[in-house]
Amino acid sequence: MRVVLQRVKGAQVSVANEVVGQIKNGILIFLGVAQKDSMQQADWLIKKIVELRIFEDKNGKMNLSALEMGAQFLVVSQFTLYGNCDQGRRPSFDEAAGPLQGEELYNYFVKQLKKHNVVVETGRFRAMMEVSLVNDGPVTFILDSHADH
Repeated sequence: MRVVLQRVKGAQVSVANEVVGQIKNGILIFLGVAQKDSMQQADWLIKKIVELRIFEDKNGKMNLSALEMGAQFLVVSQFTLYGNCDQGRRPSFDEAAGPLQGEELYNYFVKQLKKHNVVVETGRFRAMMEVSLVNDGPVTFILDSHADH
């Protein structure tokens, strides 16, 4: 699995001009699922994300986790994170999970994240979405899970 996470002051996702997910201070997570991914990678990523110290303490140091801050989460599926642009002019999505596997692991990720008693909003899987955000920092990280997690 691959995620791009952004610390935000607010974010929302809309489908056909309808807001389907919206958060205030927290983390916007773009989630890509690869064919080789499993629930173990999702579990590892969730633990990493909720414990990652990317929020500032009273001294302005990134020293607080999302859990400590009471951060909210907006999770948006994005298979294009597995787009390979190395050859030619059209991205290849050979590494990306198919729709059934992708949706299953996306839903699992969301369900497991909610078990941390945090606010979790989502986009809509396989929908054309519009995402807007107010980046805080900006603070952006890319995390990849690996088979050994």
